Amino acid sequence: MSLRVDAELMLVKSSRSWMGHMDEADVSVCRIADGALLEGGKPSVETGFHAGVLRTRPDMNVVLHFQSPCATTLACVDGQVPNYFVIPEVPFYIGPVARIPYLCPGSKELADAVTDALREHDLVQMVNHGQTTVATDVAHAIQNASFFEMACAILLRGGERIAPLTAEQAEELLALKAARNSAV
Repeated sequence: MSLRVDAELMLVKSSRSWMGHMDEADVSVCRIADGALLEGGKPSVETGFHAGVLRTRPDMNVVLHFQSPCATTLACVDGQVPNYFVIPEVPFYIGPVARIPYLCPGSKELADAVTDALREHDLVQMVNHGQTTVATDVAHAIQNASFFEMACAILLRGGERIAPLTAEQAEELLALKAARNSAV
């Protein structure tokens, strides 16, 4: 996870630390412009895409990379990408979900692909790797991850019997999301 401090700095979870057991020693201060470490321990190997996303999305303050069970299962499934709009929360809070091919963790290629995908989306599926979402604050980022995990669990449990929202229902929710975002 990363959190924008101001226009120039971000806090990033340190490498090999676990979010559920973090303290001050597990947080690195990095420059948004280039991801350079300014203070603290070695930052996450994914600092490149955290910095890239915060540079290109000044409307967002948090980047959360997560690997929840159901969502990551669907990131590993070969074939047609499912319609994640099975609950209203996905189009309303997240919107359309981007998907990028597998790229080596920590690579410049992955950082560039995630950054590019999140220019126009608030969540990206990284094939065989996990997900990344952006939000204005930590609570919203966790909410996005939770709603996405719920939608993926529904898809996995229901299989072909799941009926996603209709195109009209999804468009209505996407319009409400756009109106909410423009009012902020």
